[in-house]
Amino acid sequence: MDYIAALAMGYLLGSIPFGLLLALAAGKGDIRQIGSGNIGATNVLRTGSKGLAALTLLLDLAKGFFAVWLAWRLFPQLVPVAAFAAVVGHCFPVWLRFKGGKGVATNAGVSFGLAWPIGLTYAVVWLAVLGLMRISSLAGMSAVVAAAIAAAVLGYMQFVPVLAGIAVLVLWLHRENIRRLRQGTEPKVGGRK
Repeated sequence: MDYIAALAMGYLLGSIPFGLLLALAAGKGDIRQIGSGNIGATNVLRTGSKGLAALTLLLDLAKGFFAVWLAWRLFPQLVPVAAFAAVVGHCFPVWLRFKGGKGVATNAGVSFGLAWPIGLTYAVVWLAVLGLMRISSLAGMSAVVAAAIAAAVLGYMQFVPVLAGIAVLVLWLHRENIRRLRQGTEPKVGGRK
C-alpha cells in the first residue's frame, strides 16, 4: 500500500499542468495550440511572456521538489518511486490525455529533493549549457544526464537507477529535438525559428 501511495502522490503532484493553467489565467490561450504544443516553460515562453515562463519553470521545479520532500517524510524507503512518478506525471498527466511536458524542470526539483549536491550539479549544467549554446533542449538533456552521473560520482548510488531512468525518459521525449540538433535546425532561445 505504501508503494501505491508513494506512486500516486508523486504522479498526482507531478501532473499539475502549471504552464497550461498559468497561460489560461493570463489570457494567453491554450499553449498546447502553439509552438511545440507541450506544457513546459519553454513553450510558455513562446507566448511572449518571460515572467509567465519563469513562474512556470519555478512551479514545475517546485512540484518535483515537493513530491520528493513529502516522500522523505511519509515513505523514506520509497523516495525514488515518488521521484520517478513526479516526472512521469508531468510528462503524461491524466488530466491532459497523457500529453504533457518533457520533464526537465520537474526533474530539477526532484534532483534537489533527492540531494542538494545533485540538484546543484543539475542547475549549473543546465544554466551553463543554456548560457553558452542558447538551446533549451540541449541544456535540459545535458542536465538530466549530468544528474545521474553526479549521483554516482558524489556517492548517492541509491539514486543512480531512478535518475538514469528519468534521463532515458527525458531523452526519449526529446527525440525530435535531437533530430533537429543533428540537422542544425533546433531553434535557440530568443532567436528566430
